[in-house]
Amino acid sequence: MWRTMASVLEMTREEFEELVAEALDRIPQELTRLMDNVAVFVEDEPPADDPELLGLYEGTPLTERGEWYAGVLPDRITVYRGPTLRMCATREEAVHETEVTVVHEVAHHFGIDDERLHALGYG
Repeated sequence: MWRTMASVLEMTREEFEELVAEALDRIPQELTRLMDNVAVFVEDEPPADDPELLGLYEGTPLTERGEWYAGVLPDRITVYRGPTLRMCATREEAVHETEVTVVHEVAHHFGIDDERLHALGYG
């Protein structure tokens, strides 16, 4: 049940969570097998101080983990439903934007910085 109202895409949380799951499924298994101690979440809105934020990686990238890295809580990737849907007018746009956001945040888990991601088209 996707519909637009005032150029904002309407999508239930469950539908959006499915988009995030599908984006994760499109990441090659060779990479997802290397992901370690990371959990992916969907939240409705980002922190109030960054209302346009589409996704956030919190944790220690794989490239920075050393011998000390043990017994820590999982890294956290959060994809924000509200700002993503506000910038998308169609389901296709939401699929694309969600995939770009998921790849962007997963790349941070692998230690890839924003500058490199922008160069690769995952701004």
